[in-house]
Amino acid sequence: MDHFHYRDGQYFAEGVSLARIASAVGTPCYVYSKAILEQRWRVFDDAFGDYPHRIHYAVKANGNLAILKLLRQMGSGFDIVSGGELERVLKAGGRPDDMVFSGVGKRESEITTALETGIHCINVESAAELDRVNRIAGTLGVVADLALRINPDVDPHTHPYISTGLRENKFGIPADQVPDLVKQAHDASHVNIIGLACHIGSQLTELSPFIAALDCVLDLVFSLRQEGLQLKHLDIGGGLGIRYKDETPPEPDAYVKALLKQLSARQCNLPLFIEPGRAIVGNAGILLTRVEYLKSAESHQFAVVDA
Repeated sequence: MDHFHYRDGQYFAEGVSLARIASAVGTPCYVYSKAILEQRWRVFDDAFGDYPHRIHYAVKANGNLAILKLLRQMGSGFDIVSGGELERVLKAGGRPDDMVFSGVGKRESEITTALETGIHCINVESAAELDRVNRIAGTLGVVADLALRINPDVDPHTHPYISTGLRENKFGIPADQVPDLVKQAHDASHVNIIGLACHIGSQLTELSPFIAALDCVLDLVFSLRQEGLQLKHLDIGGGLGIRYKDETPPEPDAYVKALLKQLSARQCNLPLFIEPGRAIVGNAGILLTRVEYLKSAESHQFAVVDA
Protein backbone atom coordinates (compact mmCIF):
# COMPACT_ATOMS: atom_id res chain seq x y z
CA MET A 1 0.00 0.00 0.00
CA ASP A 2 2.99 2.31 -0.58
CA HIS A 3 0.90 4.66 -2.70
CA PHE A 4 -1.68 5.20 0.07
CA HIS A 5 -0.30 7.35 2.88
CA TYR A 6 -1.01 10.04 5.46
CA ARG A 7 0.34 13.56 5.06
CA ASP A 8 -0.41 16.48 7.35
CA GLY A 9 -3.32 14.61 8.91
CA GLN A 10 -4.93 13.68 5.57
CA TYR A 11 -4.94 10.36 3.70
CA PHE A 12 -3.69 10.42 0.11
CA ALA A 13 -3.78 8.08 -2.87
CA GLU A 14 -0.85 8.72 -5.23
CA GLY A 15 -0.65 12.33 -4.08
CA VAL A 16 -4.40 12.99 -4.37
CA SER A 17 -6.29 13.77 -1.17
CA LEU A 18 -9.10 11.32 -0.45
CA ALA A 19 -11.13 14.23 0.91
CA ARG A 20 -10.89 15.80 -2.54
CA ILE A 21 -12.05 12.54 -4.17
CA ALA A 22 -14.96 12.29 -1.75
CA SER A 23 -15.98 15.84 -2.55
CA ALA A 24 -15.76 15.25 -6.29
CA VAL A 25 -17.54 11.89 -6.65
CA GLY A 26 -19.29 11.33 -3.33
CA THR A 27 -19.17 8.38 -1.00
CA PRO A 28 -19.10 5.46 -0.71
CA CYS A 29 -16.68 4.69 -3.53
CA TYR A 30 -13.71 2.50 -4.28
CA VAL A 31 -10.35 4.15 -4.96
CA TYR A 32 -7.67 2.13 -6.75
CA SER A 33 -4.00 2.88 -7.29
CA LYS A 34 -2.95 2.53 -10.90
CA ALA A 35 0.70 2.54 -9.81
CA ILE A 36 0.23 -0.47 -7.50
CA LEU A 37 -1.71 -2.42 -10.12
CA GLU A 38 0.98 -1.79 -12.74
CA GLN A 39 3.81 -2.65 -10.36
CA ARG A 40 2.20 -5.87 -9.14
CA TRP A 41 1.45 -7.12 -12.66
CA ARG A 42 4.90 -6.24 -13.98
CA VAL A 43 6.76 -8.02 -11.19
CA PHE A 44 5.11 -11.28 -12.28
CA ASP A 45 5.83 -10.62 -15.95
CA ASP A 46 9.44 -9.49 -15.44
CA ALA A 47 10.26 -12.54 -13.29
CA PHE A 48 9.74 -14.83 -16.29
CA GLY A 49 12.43 -13.13 -18.34
CA ASP A 50 12.55 -14.81 -21.75
CA TYR A 51 10.68 -17.93 -20.65
CA PRO A 52 7.47 -18.38 -22.72
CA HIS A 53 4.49 -17.53 -20.53
CA ARG A 54 1.12 -15.86 -20.24
CA ILE A 55 -0.28 -13.98 -17.27
CA HIS A 56 -4.05 -14.33 -17.09
CA TYR A 57 -5.48 -11.98 -14.45
CA ALA A 58 -8.17 -13.81 -12.45
CA VAL A 59 -11.22 -11.64 -13.05
CA LYS A 60 -13.03 -13.09 -10.02
CA ALA A 61 -10.61 -11.13 -7.83
CA ASN A 62 -12.04 -7.81 -9.04
CA GLY A 63 -14.02 -7.25 -12.25
CA ASN A 64 -13.95 -3.44 -12.23
CA LEU A 65 -13.92 -2.37 -15.88
CA ALA A 66 -11.25 0.30 -15.33
CA ILE A 67 -8.94 -2.33 -13.80
CA LEU A 68 -9.60 -4.75 -16.66
CA LYS A 69 -8.87 -2.03 -19.23
CA LEU A 70 -5.60 -1.11 -17.50
CA LEU A 71 -4.40 -4.70 -17.36
CA ARG A 72 -5.43 -5.30 -20.96
CA GLN A 73 -3.36 -2.25 -22.00
CA MET A 74 -0.39 -3.75 -20.17
CA GLY A 75 -0.69 -6.95 -22.17
CA SER A 76 -2.49 -9.15 -19.65
CA GLY A 77 -4.68 -12.07 -20.55
CA PHE A 78 -7.64 -13.07 -18.38
CA ASP A 79 -8.88 -16.09 -16.45
CA ILE A 80 -12.68 -16.13 -16.36
CA VAL A 81 -15.15 -18.36 -14.53
CA SER A 82 -18.51 -17.21 -15.94
CA GLY A 83 -20.27 -15.81 -18.96
CA GLY A 84 -20.64 -12.51 -17.12
CA GLU A 85 -16.88 -12.25 -16.67
CA LEU A 86 -16.40 -13.05 -20.36
CA GLU A 87 -18.74 -10.18 -21.22
CA ARG A 88 -16.90 -7.78 -18.90
CA VAL A 89 -13.50 -8.63 -20.37
CA LEU A 90 -14.80 -8.13 -23.91
CA LYS A 91 -16.33 -4.80 -22.86
CA ALA A 92 -12.94 -3.77 -21.49
CA GLY A 93 -11.33 -4.53 -24.86
CA GLY A 94 -9.88 -7.94 -24.00
CA ARG A 95 -9.24 -10.39 -26.83
CA PRO A 96 -10.92 -13.80 -26.76
CA ASP A 97 -7.69 -15.58 -27.65
CA ASP A 98 -6.10 -14.11 -24.50
CA MET A 99 -8.66 -15.77 -22.21
CA VAL A 100 -8.95 -19.14 -20.49
CA PHE A 101 -12.31 -20.30 -19.12
CA SER A 102 -12.03 -21.99 -15.73
CA GLY A 103 -14.71 -23.00 -13.23
CA VAL A 104 -16.38 -26.24 -12.25
CA GLY A 105 -19.99 -25.41 -13.20
CA LYS A 106 -20.05 -23.94 -16.70
CA ARG A 107 -23.56 -23.71 -18.15
CA GLU A 108 -24.36 -24.75 -21.71
CA SER A 109 -25.04 -21.14 -22.67
CA GLU A 110 -21.67 -20.06 -21.25
CA ILE A 111 -19.77 -22.74 -23.16
CA THR A 112 -21.65 -21.84 -26.33
CA THR A 113 -20.78 -18.16 -26.00
CA ALA A 114 -17.14 -18.94 -25.23
CA LEU A 115 -16.81 -21.12 -28.34
CA GLU A 116 -18.66 -18.64 -30.54
CA THR A 117 -16.39 -15.88 -29.27
CA GLY A 118 -13.23 -17.85 -30.01
CA ILE A 119 -11.80 -18.16 -26.51
CA HIS A 120 -8.26 -19.55 -26.30
CA CYS A 121 -8.95 -22.52 -24.05
CA ILE A 122 -11.58 -24.10 -21.80
CA ASN A 123 -10.25 -25.75 -18.64
CA VAL A 124 -12.36 -28.89 -18.32
CA GLU A 125 -13.00 -30.40 -14.88
CA SER A 126 -14.89 -33.66 -15.50
CA ALA A 127 -15.83 -36.31 -18.04
CA ALA A 128 -19.36 -34.89 -18.11
CA GLU A 129 -18.07 -31.43 -18.97
CA LEU A 130 -15.81 -32.78 -21.70
CA ASP A 131 -18.82 -34.54 -23.22
CA ARG A 132 -20.87 -31.32 -23.03
CA VAL A 133 -18.16 -29.24 -24.69
CA ASN A 134 -17.73 -31.80 -27.46
CA ARG A 135 -21.48 -31.86 -28.13
CA ILE A 136 -21.81 -28.07 -28.22
CA ALA A 137 -18.71 -27.69 -30.40
CA GLY A 138 -20.17 -30.25 -32.80
CA THR A 139 -23.40 -28.27 -33.04
CA LEU A 140 -21.37 -25.13 -33.79
CA GLY A 141 -19.12 -26.93 -36.27
CA VAL A 142 -15.88 -26.09 -34.45
CA VAL A 143 -13.14 -27.92 -32.57
CA ALA A 144 -12.75 -26.73 -28.97
CA ASP A 145 -9.25 -26.44 -27.50
CA LEU A 146 -9.20 -27.79 -23.95
CA ALA A 147 -6.94 -28.12 -20.94
CA LEU A 148 -7.67 -30.78 -18.33
CA ARG A 149 -7.73 -29.32 -14.83
CA ILE A 150 -5.94 -31.73 -12.53
CA ASN A 151 -6.74 -32.25 -8.86
CA PRO A 152 -3.28 -33.11 -7.48
CA ASP A 153 -4.44 -33.91 -3.93
CA VAL A 154 -2.04 -31.31 -2.48
CA ASP A 155 -2.71 -29.55 0.82
CA PRO A 156 -2.35 -25.80 0.13
CA HIS A 157 -2.09 -24.95 3.86
CA THR A 158 -4.81 -22.33 3.58
CA HIS A 159 -8.35 -21.95 4.90
CA PRO A 160 -10.44 -25.05 4.04
CA TYR A 161 -13.14 -22.91 2.41
CA ILE A 162 -10.68 -21.67 -0.24
CA SER A 163 -8.82 -24.94 -0.74
CA THR A 164 -9.47 -26.48 -4.16
CA GLY A 165 -6.70 -29.06 -4.74
CA LEU A 166 -7.48 -31.82 -2.24
CA ARG A 167 -9.06 -35.11 -3.27
CA GLU A 168 -12.23 -34.33 -1.31
CA ASN A 169 -12.71 -31.00 -3.13
CA LYS A 170 -15.14 -30.75 -6.04
CA PHE A 171 -12.57 -29.16 -8.33
CA GLY A 172 -10.46 -30.83 -10.99
CA ILE A 173 -9.84 -34.37 -12.20
CA PRO A 174 -7.98 -36.92 -10.05
CA ALA A 175 -4.66 -37.77 -11.67
CA ASP A 176 -5.53 -41.46 -12.03
CA GLN A 177 -8.60 -40.55 -14.13
CA VAL A 178 -6.69 -38.42 -16.64
CA PRO A 179 -5.80 -41.26 -19.06
CA ASP A 180 -9.49 -42.14 -19.40
CA LEU A 181 -10.40 -38.53 -20.22
CA VAL A 182 -7.59 -38.32 -22.75
CA LYS A 183 -9.02 -41.43 -24.45
CA GLN A 184 -12.51 -39.90 -24.26
CA ALA A 185 -11.23 -36.74 -25.95
CA HIS A 186 -9.37 -38.79 -28.58
CA ASP A 187 -12.57 -40.64 -29.46
CA ALA A 188 -14.56 -37.39 -29.68
CA SER A 189 -14.66 -35.36 -32.87
CA HIS A 190 -14.83 -31.77 -31.68
CA VAL A 191 -12.34 -31.35 -28.81
CA ASN A 192 -8.57 -31.06 -28.76
CA ILE A 193 -6.48 -31.28 -25.58
CA ILE A 194 -3.73 -28.66 -25.68
CA GLY A 195 -2.79 -28.32 -22.01
CA LEU A 196 -2.97 -29.39 -18.39
CA ALA A 197 -4.18 -27.01 -15.70
CA CYS A 198 -4.12 -26.92 -11.92
CA HIS A 199 -5.31 -24.55 -9.18
CA ILE A 200 -5.04 -25.68 -5.56
CA GLY A 201 -6.53 -22.76 -3.62
CA SER A 202 -6.34 -19.12 -2.66
CA GLN A 203 -4.32 -17.06 -0.19
CA LEU A 204 -1.36 -19.46 -0.19
CA THR A 205 1.59 -18.21 1.85
CA GLU A 206 4.12 -20.97 1.14
CA LEU A 207 5.87 -22.07 -2.04
CA SER A 208 5.99 -25.80 -1.32
CA PRO A 209 2.32 -26.53 -2.23
CA PHE A 210 2.79 -24.83 -5.62
CA ILE A 211 5.88 -26.95 -6.34
CA ALA A 212 4.14 -30.15 -5.24
CA ALA A 213 1.19 -29.39 -7.53
CA LEU A 214 3.50 -28.58 -10.44
CA ASP A 215 5.33 -31.88 -9.90
CA CYS A 216 2.04 -33.77 -10.12
CA VAL A 217 1.19 -32.01 -13.38
CA LEU A 218 4.66 -32.70 -14.78
CA ASP A 219 4.36 -36.40 -13.95
CA LEU A 220 1.26 -36.45 -16.15
CA VAL A 221 2.96 -34.44 -18.90
CA PHE A 222 5.67 -37.07 -19.29
CA SER A 223 3.24 -39.96 -18.95
CA LEU A 224 0.93 -38.57 -21.63
CA ARG A 225 3.89 -37.76 -23.86
CA GLN A 226 4.76 -41.47 -23.91
CA GLU A 227 1.20 -42.09 -25.10
CA GLY A 228 1.71 -39.66 -27.97
CA LEU A 229 -0.09 -36.59 -26.58
CA GLN A 230 1.94 -33.44 -27.21
CA LEU A 231 0.74 -30.54 -25.06
CA LYS A 232 1.14 -26.85 -25.85
CA HIS A 233 1.07 -25.32 -22.36
CA LEU A 234 0.83 -25.84 -18.61
CA ASP A 235 -1.49 -23.74 -16.46
CA ILE A 236 -0.51 -23.67 -12.77
CA GLY A 237 -3.38 -21.37 -11.80
CA GLY A 238 -3.18 -18.65 -9.17
CA GLY A 239 -3.57 -18.46 -5.43
CA LEU A 240 -0.51 -16.53 -4.25
CA GLY A 241 -1.48 -14.79 -1.02
CA ILE A 242 -1.08 -11.24 0.21
CA ARG A 243 -0.48 -9.67 3.61
CA TYR A 244 -3.58 -8.72 5.57
CA LYS A 245 -2.08 -8.69 9.06
CA ASP A 246 0.99 -10.73 9.91
CA GLU A 247 1.15 -13.13 6.92
CA THR A 248 4.49 -13.44 5.11
CA PRO A 249 3.64 -14.70 1.60
CA PRO A 250 6.39 -15.10 -1.00
CA GLU A 251 6.94 -12.19 -3.35
CA PRO A 252 5.73 -12.75 -6.93
CA ASP A 253 9.25 -12.89 -8.37
CA ALA A 254 10.27 -15.57 -5.85
CA TYR A 255 7.12 -17.52 -6.72
CA VAL A 256 7.79 -17.39 -10.47
CA LYS A 257 11.48 -18.23 -10.10
CA ALA A 258 10.62 -21.27 -7.95
CA LEU A 259 8.28 -22.53 -10.67
CA LEU A 260 10.90 -21.99 -13.39
CA LYS A 261 13.55 -23.73 -11.30
CA GLN A 262 11.33 -26.78 -10.97
CA LEU A 263 10.52 -26.80 -14.69
CA SER A 264 14.24 -26.71 -15.43
CA ALA A 265 14.97 -29.49 -12.93
CA ARG A 266 12.30 -31.67 -14.56
CA GLN A 267 13.55 -30.73 -18.05
CA CYS A 268 10.24 -29.29 -19.22
CA ASN A 269 10.12 -26.15 -21.32
CA LEU A 270 6.41 -25.93 -22.09
CA PRO A 271 4.93 -22.40 -21.96
CA LEU A 272 3.56 -21.64 -18.50
CA PHE A 273 0.28 -19.87 -17.72
CA ILE A 274 -0.35 -18.33 -14.30
CA GLU A 275 -3.52 -16.69 -13.03
CA PRO A 276 -2.83 -14.18 -10.24
CA GLY A 277 -5.78 -12.17 -8.95
CA ARG A 278 -5.63 -11.25 -5.27
CA ALA A 279 -1.83 -10.87 -5.53
CA ILE A 280 -2.30 -8.08 -8.10
CA VAL A 281 -5.38 -6.24 -6.88
CA GLY A 282 -5.83 -7.20 -3.23
CA ASN A 283 -3.76 -4.35 -1.77
CA ALA A 284 -4.33 -1.88 -4.60
CA GLY A 285 -7.54 -0.22 -3.43
CA ILE A 286 -9.54 1.15 -0.54
CA LEU A 287 -13.20 1.69 0.26
CA LEU A 288 -13.75 5.40 0.87
CA THR A 289 -16.69 6.04 3.19
CA ARG A 290 -18.08 8.93 5.22
CA VAL A 291 -19.05 9.00 8.89
CA GLU A 292 -22.71 10.04 9.11
CA TYR A 293 -23.32 9.74 12.86
CA LEU A 294 -21.48 9.10 16.10
CA LYS A 295 -23.51 6.95 18.48
CA SER A 296 -22.87 6.13 22.13
CA ALA A 297 -23.90 2.89 23.79
CA GLU A 298 -23.31 1.61 27.29
CA SER A 299 -20.04 -0.13 26.50
CA HIS A 300 -19.17 0.98 22.96
CA GLN A 301 -18.83 4.07 20.78
CA PHE A 302 -20.05 3.60 17.20
CA ALA A 303 -19.22 5.48 14.01
CA VAL A 304 -22.13 4.96 11.59
CA VAL A 305 -20.88 5.17 7.98
CA ASP A 306 -22.54 5.35 4.57
CA ALA A 307 -20.89 2.22 3.13
